[in-house]
Amino acid sequence: MGGVGILLLLLPLAGAGVAWRPAKGKCSLFCSCSKDSVLCEGSPDLPDVFPPTLLSLSLVRTRVTQLKAGSFLRTPSLHLLLFTSNSFSVIEDDAFAGLSHLQYLFIEDNEIGSISKNALRGLRSLTHLSLANNHLETLPRFLFRGLETLTHVDLRGNPFQCDCRMLWLLRWMSSVNASVGTGACAGPAALAHLQLRHLDPKTFKCRAIELSWFQTVGESALGVELFSYQGEPHIVLAQPFAGRCLILAWDYSLQSFQAKEELSAPSVVSCKPLVLGLRLFVLAARLWGGSQLWAQASPDLRLAPMQALAPRRLLRPNDAELLWLDGQPCFVVADASKAGSTTLLCRDGPGFYPRQSLHAWHRDTDAEALELDGRPHLLLASVSQRPVLFHWSGGRFERRTDIPEAEDVYATRHFQAGGDVFLCLTRYIGDSMLMRWDGSMFRLLQQLPSRGAHVFQPVLTARDQLAILGSDFAFSHVFRLEPDKRLLEPLQELGPPALVAPRAFAHVTMAGKHFLFAACFKGPTQIYRIHELDLSA
Repeated sequence: MGGVGILLLLLPLAGAGVAWRPAKGKCSLFCSCSKDSVLCEGSPDLPDVFPPTLLSLSLVRTRVTQLKAGSFLRTPSLHLLLFTSNSFSVIEDDAFAGLSHLQYLFIEDNEIGSISKNALRGLRSLTHLSLANNHLETLPRFLFRGLETLTHVDLRGNPFQCDCRMLWLLRWMSSVNASVGTGACAGPAALAHLQLRHLDPKTFKCRAIELSWFQTVGESALGVELFSYQGEPHIVLAQPFAGRCLILAWDYSLQSFQAKEELSAPSVVSCKPLVLGLRLFVLAARLWGGSQLWAQASPDLRLAPMQALAPRRLLRPNDAELLWLDGQPCFVVADASKAGSTTLLCRDGPGFYPRQSLHAWHRDTDAEALELDGRPHLLLASVSQRPVLFHWSGGRFERRTDIPEAEDVYATRHFQAGGDVFLCLTRYIGDSMLMRWDGSMFRLLQQLPSRGAHVFQPVLTARDQLAILGSDFAFSHVFRLEPDKRLLEPLQELGPPALVAPRAFAHVTMAGKHFLFAACFKGPTQIYRIHELDLSA
């Protein structure tokens, strides 16, 4: 029943139709008054003189431009309030303050394009609400908060844009114990003419990720690694031109990352940390002068050189990874020289010693440790052949398979999502690739154009699986894995400032904030702040 019909039902309450004649000047020129009902038509503003026992007020075709806070404080006894065919377009917060007895509120056929989120605050007795046939494209979140007595809501006839701003309404409709008339969507085009009640809130994608610049670390770097020591996150950068592994920690007073310690490592390509109880180790893989293992015996001591690592095998290391085999920590160092060989170094007593030589003569550029089918695996990329997958068997790595259609792969990185194992393969020119393990081999899912890429790295944030494709010639791009499609979708470009020859990325959570480190070979390391945006707010 429309607002006017209910109004007519309530009119007999006015003393069985006996007209009330107010004292001279007590009823506006544009209004008709009875003992407990007033109907005003064409009034230039809101009348401010009403009968003391007013129960019903109707305002028709007034020239009021907006409903301001406290517009009806002089009519606290109202049970019904109706607006129709008025010219006001805005309803402000607390417009109906003081109407704690109001049960029926009809705001229909007006020019309202905006209603404030607290406009209905305090209407604790409201049972019937109509906002039908206005110009509302959306409704603010929490508009109906505190309206626990609602039984009927009419929202029909509005040009609603069914985007993330309306997600709260869809969820509210499914949880409220009230009859809701919603009408159809006016947009976006894909949802035009669909009834709101037929929309599934689960199909709305209303979370967004945004990366903004936070800090610059002056020297260039080839690698960035995260580790936790004594309950605090730390970051170590491999800085070949500065000749060091630089360890950073969060400075709570400055609210930024600051240098904590540096290890002398000329021509370093990788600084790989390992924490065993109170002991901290850092493997410094170096192009010249031999690779070294540094160690810190206890938190109150500084890191010091501990051991030279396989000087006859590691002639030109290009990457180092940490893995655990049979309960023991091991490092694998990919060697890119013709005379050297990729080497597995495992802990034996106080140090780490060669356990196995892998892939000799193939000039490996990258190593990636992963687990498949419950067993340790190792994936090696090289300039001479397709990436080769090894599996751990009988105390050594054995060749299992290679990756088809994956020539000229510089590096590989894996991640897990939804029980599946995915692989990001980096190609310098051509198409980098996203693959998924099918139980016997990796199968191609997606190709992404590469323009001078040395890194295609997955990064797991608090709630999202990202992948970043670096570029030496253009902007680096951030992608997000779409859980339903299992494909990467573009998110944003990284910059400004633009990354100059990025080589590695790492996600760090510090003091409740999320950061992305971007190590660059020809420019400074950049740190970005990761913001999560709620588009339905």
